[in-house]
Amino acid sequence: MRIERLAIADVFALVGHAHGDARGSFAETWRASVLAEAGFDRPFVQENLARSARAGQLRGLHFQRSPHAQDKLIQVVGGRIFDVAVDIRPGSPTLGRWVAATLGADEPRLLFVPRGFAHAYLTLTDDCAVLYKVSDYYAPHAEAGLRWNDPALAIDWPLPTSRISPAGRRSPR
Repeated sequence: MRIERLAIADVFALVGHAHGDARGSFAETWRASVLAEAGFDRPFVQENLARSARAGQLRGLHFQRSPHAQDKLIQVVGGRIFDVAVDIRPGSPTLGRWVAATLGADEPRLLFVPRGFAHAYLTLTDDCAVLYKVSDYYAPHAEAGLRWNDPALAIDWPLPTSRISPAGRRSPR
């Protein structure tokens, strides 16, 4: 397993190796010691599964405010997604910039999004299933978001975003 740094270094991919034979394949998808080497030492406390029936479904850009901010480790277990993280950390040299990665069930690759980032993904195929671990519990009173189509962010979504989550439509910007 290795760490693949993206354009914003605090957001990275964990890339494993799938071992295959006549029975199928096996891959280690994450390891706490690899995350610790990257500087992440908090435990994950909750795991969530989101399913989307159609390509073009957008979920996000969501985050939780402090003291309930969440680190996320995202894995696709069905289909493919375009996953986006936007830096919203005050004083950050990359404040307002975004980075993206394509994740699919056909590869042992996960995306780590640290607290201080808004997160969204767009389904690229029908029948997507996204499994993600978080470092703090869901706290509805701390939930916030950004507009998926904010011109200041200028996110280059690869598909039309005709199906947007209700929370994404309510986001203020």
